[in-house]
Amino acid sequence: MSRPPMTSTGAEVLRAELKELKTVIRPRIVEAIATAREHGDLKENAEYHAAREQQSFAEGRIKEIDAALSNAEIIDVIEIGQRVGNKIVFGATVELFDIGEDKDVTYKIVGELEADIKQNLISVTSPIARALIGKSVDDEVVVKAPGGDREYEVTSVTYK
Repeated sequence: MSRPPMTSTGAEVLRAELKELKTVIRPRIVEAIATAREHGDLKENAEYHAAREQQSFAEGRIKEIDAALSNAEIIDVIEIGQRVGNKIVFGATVELFDIGEDKDVTYKIVGELEADIKQNLISVTSPIARALIGKSVDDEVVVKAPGGDREYEVTSVTYK
């Protein structure tokens, strides 16, 4: 079984979330459950049921993060960048010129668990990342996306 890749930055973000879940959120939920229990009959106690639901969610997220961190292969992006130069591999921050839209876009190629398109973090398994891997500055790339083919020109590759 291969271990999913994760950037060291992504691992730090997950560790911070895990710490907050364990030290802030979990105790607050336990306190909310105790307070709700004091209100009496638990069958019709909405506060109690809401707190238990929050507890279930928090515990599930803690297990998910623990498993992700223990199974992931954490990769130092800067070290990789020093070895590969301006070639695009996992961890690269890539500036592209979208030929069809006539605009610049920037993406960082990260592991699946850290991907967040709102922050321009794309999964290494996404169509655009798969098309970019192995390319260099000034290469043109055609991405076969669900909405149709998109053409990009690679304008910059950095590792940070």
